[in-house]
Amino acid sequence: MSDSAYRGGIGSRREARERALGLLYEAESKSITPAEAVASLPLVPEPFTVELLEGVGGHLDEIDATIRAYAQGWTLERMPSLDRALLRIGIFELTYRPDVPTGAIISEAVELAKTFSTDDSGKFINGLLSAVATDIRP
Repeated sequence: MSDSAYRGGIGSRREARERALGLLYEAESKSITPAEAVASLPLVPEPFTVELLEGVGGHLDEIDATIRAYAQGWTLERMPSLDRALLRIGIFELTYRPDVPTGAIISEAVELAKTFSTDDSGKFINGLLSAVATDIRP
């Protein structure tokens, strides 16, 4: 990851989301909390990354309940872990960051899914987050 992820600015949100995705994946694979994943780092990540991780960690049960409610035909446990992490970030932002445009949240999640997850993940993430957004951001 480039150093630009640690400097503020317009281009850093995508890198912050990518970093949060990696740390959520790491936390889940090590069975630790997102906060513990951040605490184990030698350098504190960019503030938006920390906000995403703390937000997902602080609202995990609620976020997972939302995923379960919208993921027709899929259990949370059956989803690829990267998809779970992306959905958690997206739902946190949709719910708790009204200042971030809906389109940006969904678009970034879809792009990260296309880059890092399965061939069908982008469509799945787009459909689920779009449905959630329609209900919570009318």
